[in-house]
Amino acid sequence: MIPRYSRPEMVAIWSPETKFRIWFEIEAHACDALAELGVIPKEAAKTIWEKGAAATFDIDRIDEIERETKHDVIAFLTHLAEIVGPDARFVHQGMTSSDVLDTCFNVQLMRASDILLADLERLLKALKKRAFEHKETVTIGRSHGIHAEPTTFGVKLAQAYAEFERCRNRLVAARAEIATCAISGAVGTFANIDPRVEEHVAKALGMQAEPVSTQVIPRDRHAMYFATLGVIASSVERLSVEIRHLQRTEVLEVEEYFSPGQKGSSAMPHKRNPVLTENMTGLARMVRAFALPAMENVALWHERDISHSSVERMIGPDATITLDFALARMVGVIEKLLVYPDNMLKNMNKFRGLIHSQRVLLALTQAGVSREDSYRLVQRNAMKVWEHGADFLEELLADADVRAALPEATIREKFDLGYHTKHVDTIFKRVFGSTGNN
Repeated sequence: MIPRYSRPEMVAIWSPETKFRIWFEIEAHACDALAELGVIPKEAAKTIWEKGAAATFDIDRIDEIERETKHDVIAFLTHLAEIVGPDARFVHQGMTSSDVLDTCFNVQLMRASDILLADLERLLKALKKRAFEHKETVTIGRSHGIHAEPTTFGVKLAQAYAEFERCRNRLVAARAEIATCAISGAVGTFANIDPRVEEHVAKALGMQAEPVSTQVIPRDRHAMYFATLGVIASSVERLSVEIRHLQRTEVLEVEEYFSPGQKGSSAMPHKRNPVLTENMTGLARMVRAFALPAMENVALWHERDISHSSVERMIGPDATITLDFALARMVGVIEKLLVYPDNMLKNMNKFRGLIHSQRVLLALTQAGVSREDSYRLVQRNAMKVWEHGADFLEELLADADVRAALPEATIREKFDLGYHTKHVDTIFKRVFGSTGNN
């Protein structure tokens, strides 16, 4: 991932230093278990821990060895032997490279998940705060991009909150899905290593033992994980697109914060563009793109091959780093989002009462007019508003067929905005719980 869209904490998870430290811990935990089982001397296990834990692994030296061996795990083990000394011969007893690589990859994904979950918690907190702030801020709801009926901006944000709460729950499940450890040896049969070693390492790393590893951890787990990241990214995009549409000049109901000194265009000094949400739309496309190769990794040959390896070296860091950046950026956008209630009312009234057409339609049917005739009566007056800028209420009051079914007071009552917001409390209680407060 490029530095522009990276945050240090997530980047650190994927650094060579972190990877080799996890590799060492996997090997050292396995040595502890082997020592308890009497396979290797306890003093050797102690020495491996003491010398390895105190060491700073030399990345350049490991790379140098790998250029000769053409094998990354052997290169690391050779360097570890240089640090540990003779007792290093007990490292990696009965293990295979995938035991180290797969378990490490899952540890990294677990740690990445914890950062992403923290991001989601911050986003949920921001959305909840702004939702209650604008719980009663009436705005127009749109379908197909066209004025439909009134809602509140708080309800829009409550919808986003509920969606990201589902995202959080999915990520919790996805984290559990990849929190498995494999220390099962060649083709996963435990022929050269006791299954109790795997159980010990798994427990030490906060994982579960993989039921059947076949030498590699099954990649359906990872497909599920990266698909979940793609769904979260899609939710980021959905909210980003909403904000982008609402910031358009002819709408201008909300706006990204425009900081002092910020420039919107190299050519047009007046521009204030929704660059942050546009950026998040682009980042979401990338995170989704990583889900497909993760799914294609599921079909490995027999007990293992390494066609998945190059893929995961890319998508592991890139997907998590990108999503972390996008979520953090969304938190900032929501916290600082400028909201313009006056523009919301102005836009809602642009077509002079047209948004109340359904209420009039229903009133006519309840007064005994057929639905087909009711629709025809309302629509013919609505089209005068669309086409000639007429006032919807005045047109209805002047329509003899409408007046024959509805008295003036009833028609006027159908233009009450409060009717559309009477269940906002119910929606908020469903989203935020029975307390209904922020």
